[in-house]
Amino acid sequence: MPEPSWSSVDRYIIDTFHLSDPVLEETLRSSAAAGLPSIQVSPPQGKFLHLLVRLLGAKRVLEIGTLGGYSATWMARALPPGGKLITLELEPRHAEVARKNLERAGVGKVVDVRVGRAVETLPTLGPEGPFDLVFIDADKEGYPDYFDWAVRLARPGSALVFDNIIREGAVLDPAHPDPRVRAVRLLNERMSSDPRVSATEVQTVGGKKWDGFALAVVQRPGP
Repeated sequence: MPEPSWSSVDRYIIDTFHLSDPVLEETLRSSAAAGLPSIQVSPPQGKFLHLLVRLLGAKRVLEIGTLGGYSATWMARALPPGGKLITLELEPRHAEVARKNLERAGVGKVVDVRVGRAVETLPTLGPEGPFDLVFIDADKEGYPDYFDWAVRLARPGSALVFDNIIREGAVLDPAHPDPRVRAVRLLNERMSSDPRVSATEVQTVGGKKWDGFALAVVQRPGP
């Protein structure tokens, strides 16, 4: 199926299931106006994360990779009373935009945006866990390390979601020159052989082209 058809189907899903509203649209507009890259999840993927929070009954959510706060808004809207989402962002300017977007969306009080390198912040989060859901959509080179920390900060039954793991099929090439592809392959190898999790991956097509996500359920947290 040609790419224009993928995008058209995405549009059909968005319109049919009412997957956008003025607040979400303004989040996208303000992020673009601030010069942030348009690499956030699609509306159907945002609703998938929203439903996953609800299905899990998640009260504590961790996100690695905030960008403009679009995915965080989707997940925060699904939190029950008393729920909290911590999202980690490397770039201070992205975090500033995200905080404004989250406030406008009415979820600023339940989302805590923390700035800095994730590998330095993750070791400090133990007292705030365990997290019921961890969503990772950040630098791909960090995925193997983020996986290890996500499992440590989880509980039995927690879900881990990694975005952008098919890379338009590049993941098939063990000798691919792109370090992002090599990192995703390493993540896959670790998840598939780690007894702490049960995992799979799902290919996706749409406005974000050919990609996919990994979904893992934690069976035994810890190092």
